[in-house]
Amino acid sequence: MTQPALSELRAVASRLEAAAPRYTSYPSVPFWHPIGGAAYREALAALAARENDPLALYVHLPFCLTRCSYCGCHAVVNRQPGAVDRYLDDLAIEIDRVASLAGARRVTQMHWGGGTPNYLGDAQLRRLAALVHSAFAVAPDVELSLEVDPRAAHGGQADLLRELGFTRISMGVQDLDPTVQEAIGRRQSEAETVRLLEQCRAARFASVNVDLVYGLPKQTAESLRRTLDRVVELAPDRIAAFGYAHVPHLRPNQRAIDAASLPGADERLSAFRGIVERLTDAGYTWIGLDHFARTTDELSVAARERRLQRTFMGYTTRAAPHLLAFGASGIGRVAGRFVQNEASLKRYGERLRAGELPAVRGLHPDQDDRLRGAVIEHLMCNLAIPWTLTLAQSEVRVDEALSAEVARLGALEAEGLVRIGRDGVEVSALGRYFLRNVAMVFDRYLRSDIRPGTFSSAV
Repeated sequence: MTQPALSELRAVASRLEAAAPRYTSYPSVPFWHPIGGAAYREALAALAARENDPLALYVHLPFCLTRCSYCGCHAVVNRQPGAVDRYLDDLAIEIDRVASLAGARRVTQMHWGGGTPNYLGDAQLRRLAALVHSAFAVAPDVELSLEVDPRAAHGGQADLLRELGFTRISMGVQDLDPTVQEAIGRRQSEAETVRLLEQCRAARFASVNVDLVYGLPKQTAESLRRTLDRVVELAPDRIAAFGYAHVPHLRPNQRAIDAASLPGADERLSAFRGIVERLTDAGYTWIGLDHFARTTDELSVAARERRLQRTFMGYTTRAAPHLLAFGASGIGRVAGRFVQNEASLKRYGERLRAGELPAVRGLHPDQDDRLRGAVIEHLMCNLAIPWTLTLAQSEVRVDEALSAEVARLGALEAEGLVRIGRDGVEVSALGRYFLRNVAMVFDRYLRSDIRPGTFSSAV
């Protein structure tokens, strides 16, 4: 794909405004409502009635070696002896309680996120795996993935994770430049990264992936180019390139970052364009918003065939209709309802030991939400909107049901971001850089005075 000129990207970005969600769900989490355990029980009862539906599982493990100053995840630095084991005790209660309400289920996908899942010791990893396998029927061809920090990995950990059935591993790298690492409070030598990557390959993981971040303090075009060149040499199967979001009012750890040291909007846009150009030149396919995969990878194949899917766990080819999330702050989707657990480790454990479920926030989308969510997912996965969508086994004409929003797309077509045709909407090569802008058109929960041509900032 021919990349748009940087000057063209900057010209479009200068005419756009406001922040937009990443749309891992619609409606986005800030618009969900407070709920209690009773609402979650209702969702689990509805799930139990769909006994043939497979499940995906997510387990949140919040513990980290250090609290990186750039991090926006729900994570804690553990300095209390026995804290991890106590957390696993709480997870055991939650898994048993939820499984008893959901019924015997077949699991086709599972992901452990954090935090730093490989912060756990060998015995703790074995214990957690046993908890899951004792509560659910894990399918033989299940996709098991987890996030790892190379600094926390010991020599035999990759072999242990493969023994436990994990097939895909994503390692946090962020940036290989020592100056950038110092600025974000994450000192991780290249040798640590290379060592773990080689161990994972030797252990025969089906997919070894790397996470990068652009827009970091002290990051320059030259330092990012060096990181990209080295990562390309290491040849991971997939690469995620996330834009750093500076929100110190929400994440106090980010107050350690001097905002003056952050790249500006033009520099961020240039950085992401450079990432796209370097990785596509190296043989990776640009997937959706900010992921890249080798052309033979199942994600790339699914993207070409327009059967890619997106969940809270990222882009996938095998999303289950339901996602059960375990652990503090875990987010799931159960019988069409969104559910999020209590984020505080203390309150999460207290609720479970009091005999409750830890859900505190959620939403039961209505028909309009479901249609808009399907449209946004099509955009994020397939870079297109077909005029006819199948929703709950019924065909819906998008251009009729959301005619006002479709009309608003005309402003984006004038910008060159989309092409509106007889069969639907296609995102252009230029529009790929402003994918969330296009999705934002269909978000009824954003400000009501939104005008055509006034949308979110670029990637």
